Amino acid sequence: MSEVKPRHSLWVLALLSLAYVLNFVDRQVLAIVAEDVKRELALSDFELSLLLGPAFVVCFTLSGFVLSHLADRHSRKWVLTAGLTLWSGLTALCGAATSFLQLALLRFGVGVGEAAGAPPSQSMISDVFPPEQRARALSVFGLGIYFGTLLGFAGGGVIAQWFDWRTAFVVAGSSGIPLALLIAFTVREPARAARSSGESAPLAEMWRLLATQRTYRRLMLAAACQAFIGFAALTWSAILLQRVFGMSKAEAGVSFGLIAGIAGGAGSLLGGALADRLAARDPRWYAWLSAGVSLAAAPFFAAFAQAGSSALALACFAVFYFLNNIYVPSLWTLVQTLVPPRLRATSSATQLAITNLFGYAVSAPVVGALNDWLLPSFGGEAIRWTLLLPAAIGALAGPLFWRCARSVRADLEAVAAGAHAAEHHTA
Repeated sequence: MSEVKPRHSLWVLALLSLAYVLNFVDRQVLAIVAEDVKRELALSDFELSLLLGPAFVVCFTLSGFVLSHLADRHSRKWVLTAGLTLWSGLTALCGAATSFLQLALLRFGVGVGEAAGAPPSQSMISDVFPPEQRARALSVFGLGIYFGTLLGFAGGGVIAQWFDWRTAFVVAGSSGIPLALLIAFTVREPARAARSSGESAPLAEMWRLLATQRTYRRLMLAAACQAFIGFAALTWSAILLQRVFGMSKAEAGVSFGLIAGIAGGAGSLLGGALADRLAARDPRWYAWLSAGVSLAAAPFFAAFAQAGSSALALACFAVFYFLNNIYVPSLWTLVQTLVPPRLRATSSATQLAITNLFGYAVSAPVVGALNDWLLPSFGGEAIRWTLLLPAAIGALAGPLFWRCARSVRADLEAVAAGAHAAEHHTA
């Protein structure tokens, strides 16, 4: 374990969490200005969904494995800094796009940069905090999702309302460069936990683990179902508020952003505290807790889609998003703990690849295509019915997480024993 002073550990956590905030600001700002982009570029919902999903996630996924492998072998700090600089600059350039192709290519580049965000960050956090504090530290890092969503929707909506959608991209992207410099010059690369050698294991070892370890395989299936509902919520909910209830960009962005940020952040923090406390007694609680909240949350998303007023819709969404984010620290803790230390960044990239493929690359286009298909029959109300599909798929995460509990304790013990043996061999 790295000998890092507590004050520097907190500083590292703060900066990495802020970078994760900007990671989500830059990817979510398109969702709140989507209606303006659709009108100006004359897009269908399916074409819009390609910008919201695959145009980002294809390069994000492919680059994630390369960059996480670099992070497992070399300086995680510099991988993160380079990625932050790239995704910030290209987000700002999205404001100059004049066609579907230009915006798609820029979103490809944003995906490459953002792939360097979470894997090295989670790996560093796992090395500067002891195991008994890891879930809480990762839950704080996870707040980046919620604050980034809040700022992306609320800030993007207000700026687009006052100026235009292009200005929203420029403001969002230009915020990352100063932070990249701060990370480069104030964060020390932490020493890694026990390793059997100075070299990282090849990516093939990660895939062998995914194929052979029951807990990890079930965990990824559950995470995929959660991604389907989670990314559908982030991509289409603000659009529903505008189409169905006639809310402006600013109204939808501020109300949705505040609820998603506060409710989601509260759920993640509670999930981290509960996971650390309950899993100290029995590690199966990582899976049991995730199963329970997944089953409880899905009906509230269906209620959000079918609500008769904007106030009721937002109330249902608040309950859904609070419950549905309690599982996140448990997922990330297992992703980091079910693998040897040398594979942590690669493990994170694998999880992100699976969740983003099912979230952005599958969920967003499926909902977009269904919207177009139902449009002649339901008009602007079509989105109410298409969002019932993500609600049903999200509920499937419950039994999949429950199955993880059957094997998680034995697999965690096997990984811990292997790490102890490697440390003893190195010593």
